[in-house]
Amino acid sequence: MIEKIKIVAYRLLKKSEKWTKTDMIYLAKGGFWLTLGQGVSSVSSFLLAIAFANLLPKETYGTYKYIMSIVSLLAIPTLAGMNTAIVQAVARGYEGSVIPAFKTKVKWGLLGGLASLILAAYYYFNDNSTLTIAFLISSIFVPFMDSLLIYDSYLNGKKDFKSLSNYNIFIRIISTVVLILTVFLTDNIFLFISSYFTTHTILRLIIFKIVFKRNSLNQEKDPETISYGKHLSLMGIIGSIAMQIDKILIFHYLGSVDVAVYSIAIAPIDQIKPIFKNIQILLLPKFASKNINTLKNSLTKKISKSSIILLFIIGIYILISPILFKYVFPQYLESMFYSQLYSLSLLTVFMVIPLSVLRAHNKKNELYKFNLFAFGSQIIIIFISAKFFGLMGVIVGRIISKFLHLFFSIYFTKKSN
Repeated sequence: MIEKIKIVAYRLLKKSEKWTKTDMIYLAKGGFWLTLGQGVSSVSSFLLAIAFANLLPKETYGTYKYIMSIVSLLAIPTLAGMNTAIVQAVARGYEGSVIPAFKTKVKWGLLGGLASLILAAYYYFNDNSTLTIAFLISSIFVPFMDSLLIYDSYLNGKKDFKSLSNYNIFIRIISTVVLILTVFLTDNIFLFISSYFTTHTILRLIIFKIVFKRNSLNQEKDPETISYGKHLSLMGIIGSIAMQIDKILIFHYLGSVDVAVYSIAIAPIDQIKPIFKNIQILLLPKFASKNINTLKNSLTKKISKSSIILLFIIGIYILISPILFKYVFPQYLESMFYSQLYSLSLLTVFMVIPLSVLRAHNKKNELYKFNLFAFGSQIIIIFISAKFFGLMGVIVGRIISKFLHLFFSIYFTKKSN
């Protein structure tokens, strides 16, 4: 019976390739494990949002989200772009580049730790003890926590999506349980910030050791990997700022309560988006071995056909969101309309397809241009929106920005040589 189901599924996937112009067998095999892992991650994040929303005062939750946004910026020196470079290098057999890349990430990450200490000093002299202690804590972990995720990129490059998913599920479940217990037992912001950093860093260290003990790396090195990783990280700086600037500006202009309201409004949609972003993980090693002109020719069709699925998902979400907020986020009913409106941004998630083409083929100039135009415009739009139009302005600004991202991703991919 199971074999018959497999045969039917295989035939359906093969037939769908004529419509999608995509290797659906590859996506189904890898996508199952990645979707499972991302599903657990999304559920875990959603449970955390529920715990924070129902167990913490809005002021405390808003301050926590502000701190996490700043910490994301402090992690910029850990060279997030190095992860993509490692995926590409490992996919081409250059496993010897992994450890040098990890050491480079930690070395540069020390700058993030130093910046956190400077920020703590700034808040100390401005008599804000809460943020002073928070950034003292983060300074210890910033250089290491994200750097350890290099194992994630290695497994991605090896197309070992099953192990990748299982490890991520393990980390998400343990860290979520620890954080929910911490929030349940106390509303002390320092304790759950410490729990967050400690749990993630220790668990990632454990998985890091397991992965590289079980997998013997060859000695082949690509001399371009470190340089390419730095280029990707440099061009990603403006994107990192753009992704966090909304909460920082809301905190500055409107206060911590509005940060909490905004965070709950975007939380359900932001937990749906990563499921589609798994496509990028699958496509990077696949696109690296394909002719770029072939990929460019099928680009627009793939995105337009995929949008039909997204419209259906948006409609379903708008219908069920009143129930969701009434029973799950009763203290945040004012967030519901913002959330329904923000769901329109789902229409842009398939920008990962053209961006994967550019990254897989080392199109540095086009990636620089995309980051400059897409994220530069987002920062300007969000700044104006937060300063003059409040929360509604920020939500609308985020939607406009996402559609600009989609436009620029297609445009620069089509223009690439």
